[in-house]
Amino acid sequence: MKSAVNRTVAHFDLDSFFVSVERLKNPQLAGKPVIVGGISERGVVAACSYEARVFGVSSAMPAKLARRLCPDAIWIRGDYENYSQYSAVVTEIMDSSLPLLEKASIDEFYADLSGMDRFFGSYKYASELRQRVMRETGLSISFGMSSGKTIAKIATNEAKPCGQKLVPMGEEKPFLNPLSIDKMPYVGKVTGQQLRNLGITSIGMLAQMPKKMLQAVLGQNGLSLWERANGIDYTPVVPYHDQKSMSKEMTFDKDTTDVNMLRSIVVKMTEDLCYDLRQKNRCAGQITVKVRYSNFDTHNRQVAIPFTANDHELQQKALEIFEKLYDRRLLIRLIGVRLSKLVAGHSQIALFDTSAHMADLYQAMDRIRHKHGPKAVMRAYGMQLYERRKEVRVEGAGLPDGKLKIMYQ
Repeated sequence: MKSAVNRTVAHFDLDSFFVSVERLKNPQLAGKPVIVGGISERGVVAACSYEARVFGVSSAMPAKLARRLCPDAIWIRGDYENYSQYSAVVTEIMDSSLPLLEKASIDEFYADLSGMDRFFGSYKYASELRQRVMRETGLSISFGMSSGKTIAKIATNEAKPCGQKLVPMGEEKPFLNPLSIDKMPYVGKVTGQQLRNLGITSIGMLAQMPKKMLQAVLGQNGLSLWERANGIDYTPVVPYHDQKSMSKEMTFDKDTTDVNMLRSIVVKMTEDLCYDLRQKNRCAGQITVKVRYSNFDTHNRQVAIPFTANDHELQQKALEIFEKLYDRRLLIRLIGVRLSKLVAGHSQIALFDTSAHMADLYQAMDRIRHKHGPKAVMRAYGMQLYERRKEVRVEGAGLPDGKLKIMYQ
């Protein structure tokens, strides 16, 4: 693993990405407060322009509150597929220009430029790449550069909008020390309040706290925050690979026509896939249900859907497909669900028509699963899945042949 001493990491972030794309389509939106997200009162903000942020509007904020804060804002439902297309163009430009690229989300990238100073000058090269992205796409982009991913990301946020910032080697702590604790990545409302309860309001104060005290209050996360506050970050830039799909299949020990159990399995498979989607910051634009009968006759039906990672939307669609696909006169040997046309993005991006309460529910469920395991919380209708011996095949990225067989009891 490379140490921070000899690393050069850049963090690129498209400025107010969704809004920028909408302004390319409609230049009359320039300079005006724009909010992309749920049109209804129970929707949430997916993105907002800097003009709207002046009024206190922020991403993931309930639409009702955003309307009160900025009543003159222009609301746009949003087109996730269009945003994904623009993201793909930017990704192609950067992937062809950088030795090591990590796509962190639909609008965010990390690049490892270590060693390039001997040939080009890393900061100059990143500056020219930023100008190329803006010139070829019309989108505004900012970047920060330092010895690690955390400091580079903070530098980007300090440079926004449409700026760039270098934190030279050895100047990490002077740069970080005066900044508010809220500017530290991965410090949310709860963690931020815990730190403020300890009297910690700046990153510099966090860096001076005893590690054992932070660990006692925040656990392992406290140690990680202490290291990052002190400019210690060896997190590698992970090469970018575009996962095309993810799926789950179940082959039964005994062929069945138990319709209730089959529906239960479809629900549980889809629920598990949605959890995986959100953990990887992905949304799906297509769902496929597969049925193989006892005579090995196999049928698939796929449907294009609005990009989402929400359980209730994908489960309903999966059940609809299953009902159209299944011939009840024949025994079933295998059933499967596949999510494809995956695009990168944070989980809240897909919440254009979902209430803030539903978004909070998914976040809470995911935290419980992450801490206690995937069986800790699930829909009651899917619990039949664990009452029978079964074989599951999971297809995804990171495996030599893309397939893994897992046996459960």
